[in-house]
Amino acid sequence: MTDPTPDDTAAQAVQVARLYYHQGLTTDAIARELGLSRPKVSRLLTLARRTGLVEIRIHDPQAQPQSLEAQLRAHYPFLHPQVVSVPPGSPENVWLERVAVAAARLLGQVLRPGQIVGLAWGTTLDAVSRALTPRPVTNLQFVQLNGSANALDFMSGFVTDTITRFAANYGARAHLFPVPTFFDDPATRAAMWRERSVQHVLDLQNHADVLLYSVGAASAQVPSHVYAAGYLDDADLHALRDQGVAGDIATVFFRGDGSYAGLPINARSSGPDLGLTRRVQHAICVVSGLGKVEALRAALAGELMTTLVIDEVTARTLLAPGP
Repeated sequence: MTDPTPDDTAAQAVQVARLYYHQGLTTDAIARELGLSRPKVSRLLTLARRTGLVEIRIHDPQAQPQSLEAQLRAHYPFLHPQVVSVPPGSPENVWLERVAVAAARLLGQVLRPGQIVGLAWGTTLDAVSRALTPRPVTNLQFVQLNGSANALDFMSGFVTDTITRFAANYGARAHLFPVPTFFDDPATRAAMWRERSVQHVLDLQNHADVLLYSVGAASAQVPSHVYAAGYLDDADLHALRDQGVAGDIATVFFRGDGSYAGLPINARSSGPDLGLTRRVQHAICVVSGLGKVEALRAALAGELMTTLVIDEVTARTLLAPGP
């Protein structure tokens, strides 16, 4: 007899979980019905919980996350929100840890064999990469959405480590993008984009099934990496403020209304056209921290995501009436 494949085991875990959680059968009853040992049933239930096949949520009427999710759906009908509870009075780094775990779990639920996943690097995605649960997915590819080279560091180890950590977790292939984050001249970018090696990466980006990213903001307490690591000089930052820029996704900048066309810096950016976030099946934005509220509000105005994973404190501030 051949050993069961991972897909067979996952299907059996789902079957056991349905009997246990939906029909209320005991592990003994499930074992008898399916002809399994009781320890085998227990292991399958543990597998279902650990791999995200089963997600346990406590619907406490006194708790905020479910109410906040309903409010977010009412404000943004296109959005699938997931609000993550955090300990009362906890600091923002704890919020990020909780949100990273939730985003990692969600990604594991979304991924399917043969998909292409576009990743925008940064502090938030680095945290998500460290919260992943190992699970092989056949023929899966991760592609970097924007370059990570700057004047001080041609190929950022911070960025490459994040991308390769995602790929290694799922036994997938990583496609890095070794170009500058920002070109000095738009003409240089146009010439580089004609290179076949670059076109290969751009083609993968354009055929992505899943995007995973955050919004960048200069004012975040846990700083966005692009603002904290020397990618932008003082002249760039002043120009962005003068042009009403609220934030960025994959180092492509957008205004307070979510529009991004016509901003000069975007002609030099290595990031994708943000219309990609509206074309893919899963555009997952992961946000934590009050300093990102303005940028997130602008991204939502532009409908630059389909799914939002956010901590409850940031979500509550996002929904609060403006001054």
